[in-house]
Amino acid sequence: MYAQAGCPNLFIKIPGTREGLPAIEEAIFADVPVNVTLLFSREHYLAAATAYLRGIQRRIEAGLNPRVESVASVFVSRWDGAVTGKTPDEYRNGLGIAMAERTYKAYRDLLNSDRWMRLANHGAHPQRLLWASTGTKDPQASDYLYVKALAAPNTVNTMPEGTLLKFGEHGTLTHILSSCGGEADEVAYRLQRTGIDMEALAAQLQKEGAESFVKSWEEIMDVVAKKAQAFK
Repeated sequence: MYAQAGCPNLFIKIPGTREGLPAIEEAIFADVPVNVTLLFSREHYLAAATAYLRGIQRRIEAGLNPRVESVASVFVSRWDGAVTGKTPDEYRNGLGIAMAERTYKAYRDLLNSDRWMRLANHGAHPQRLLWASTGTKDPQASDYLYVKALAAPNTVNTMPEGTLLKFGEHGTLTHILSSCGGEADEVAYRLQRTGIDMEALAAQLQKEGAESFVKSWEEIMDVVAKKAQAFK
C-alpha cells in the first residue's frame, strides 16, 4: 500500500498495542514510515520506541539506510475524560498532562542513551514524540490547555483546528516542558492514592481506542463494498 501510494511523506498508522509492536518493527525494517498510534502511557511509548529501534538496528546490520521516519502518538485528553469527577479539584484536567510529562522524560532519556547515540552515528533519525488528543474537552478549562502545557522541542502537536485558531487568537506560552518530568510522578502518586489504577486505565484506554479503530475500518470497508457493488 505504501509503495503503491508513491508518497515519501506518507506515514502508515499502526497501533502501539502488543499485537502491533512486531508490525512496527517489520514496517520500519521495510523502510515504511510509521505513525505509532494509541499510546497512552510511558510504558506504551517505550514499548513502541523499542520496536522502532529494533527495526533501525536491523537495517544497519543489513547494510541499509537507517533513516526511516516515525512518530509516536501519545493521547492526552482522554485520560482526563476517563477520570472526570473522580479526582480532587486541584488535579482536575491534570492527569493527562502528568502522563505526558512522564512520557516526555522517557523520550528525552532515550535520545540521550548510548543505544540511540550508536544508531544516530550511523545516520538514523529520531522517532518524534507526537501529542494527540489535545483538544480541551472541559468547557471550564483553558481552550488551549494541552498546547500550553506540552510545548517542547522536537515534538509534534496535532491539535484540532478549533484549538489552533483559539491559540492563534489569544494563546501564550510561558514555559517549555521540563525534560526531567516536572511533578508528574507526584501527581500520579497522589491520584493513585485516590484509587485510580494508572496501568489498568492505560490498558483500558488503549483497548477502547483499538476497538474504535476496528469499528471505523469495518464501516469504511462496508461503504467501499456497497459502492463497488453499485458499479457492477
